[in-house]
Amino acid sequence: MKKQKIVNDPVHGFISIRSPLAYEVIEHPYFQRLRSVKQLGLTHLVYPGACHTRFQHALGAMHLMGQAVEALRYKGHDVSRDEADAAECAMLLHDIGHGPFSHALEFSIVGKVAHEDVSAAMMRELNREMGGKLDLTLAIFGNCYPKNFLHQLVSSQLDVDRLDYLCRDSYFSGVVEGAVGIARIIKMLEVVDDELVVEAKGIHSVEKFLIARHLMYWQVYLHKAVIAAEQLLVNIFARAKALVQRGAPLTADEPLLFFLKQDFDAAGMDNSLALRYFVRLTDSDVDCAVKSWCASPDRALSLLCQMLTARKLPKVEIRSKKFARKRIDELRQKAALLLGLSAGEAAHFAQASVLINRAYSPTGDPIKLLQSNGELRDIYEDSDMLSAAAFRRETTKHFLCYPKEVERIY
Repeated sequence: MKKQKIVNDPVHGFISIRSPLAYEVIEHPYFQRLRSVKQLGLTHLVYPGACHTRFQHALGAMHLMGQAVEALRYKGHDVSRDEADAAECAMLLHDIGHGPFSHALEFSIVGKVAHEDVSAAMMRELNREMGGKLDLTLAIFGNCYPKNFLHQLVSSQLDVDRLDYLCRDSYFSGVVEGAVGIARIIKMLEVVDDELVVEAKGIHSVEKFLIARHLMYWQVYLHKAVIAAEQLLVNIFARAKALVQRGAPLTADEPLLFFLKQDFDAAGMDNSLALRYFVRLTDSDVDCAVKSWCASPDRALSLLCQMLTARKLPKVEIRSKKFARKRIDELRQKAALLLGLSAGEAAHFAQASVLINRAYSPTGDPIKLLQSNGELRDIYEDSDMLSAAAFRRETTKHFLCYPKEVERIY
């Protein structure tokens, strides 16, 4: 690369791509695919502006990693150019394993495989193609490198991934409660005994970050209508998989049909054929399939797809207590009667599950504050804000979704 490339980002301004390695990664088809994967799945059905992509987020996270490394270098910490380049590439690739609509279909297309495992498999394949240029990136990403703080910048309770997605999701959704003072937090980062910490005077900025994360979960990520839309999409793919696996003909692009016919585990994603099909999957494959399945001869699949394409979302009830089995069964019986479905088919139309929100965990990789006397203290001990009930424990709520029309049946 003869000169640095510059990207104009609406959240961070001008992002410079100085590293030839980072540029090579960005130009690869694996990474370019992220242009066609929405960051927030179906959230645009609630917040119309939330159509930003994983591509934008990955570039933003890379940019913040570069700023964090420079801040630590300024304070005298040794980070070589190769280490900095590898850390930036780790941020470019940390979400490369996301499938269509990101978290909404994370366990519906491939199987019970987290996107982190798919990312790792894709990074290994990419490293083989690039002749081992990503060895250091893989070591940092997998927490196998001696400088632990570099991995903490990639993945921890105060990593650059979270810093970018909170501000980015806030910006595009228009939910101002997610805005975070990124620059202040990055300037307050320190390293003590190979551990990433925050200078004590940055406590209020970190508190704001944790509160913003808590609010964004309830207002955006776990919004009732978002949950309703995502549940519809999950049920569509559950039904489609059941049909395909028992031999029913279903129209879809070859990569999507490949995953509908079988499930994979994390080890299976190292299969080159599975990866070759996965990297061809984008949101448009799902959009086209759902539109096509609206005319499916299978009534359950057809109705589910018509509900989603017309944004005829199910009703969602959220409460702190678990819903009674009797209530769920009654709703399924009503759905079967209303829609002309069998009991098994109606199960796709009335479902209960849980929502979990934990903005901060004091027990896992805690955020530590560096006091002026050199002492390290968990932010949970020093913060008045984090004494609130929302931060003392994991908040679990139960939800029940079903077609609105069933309420009219007595």
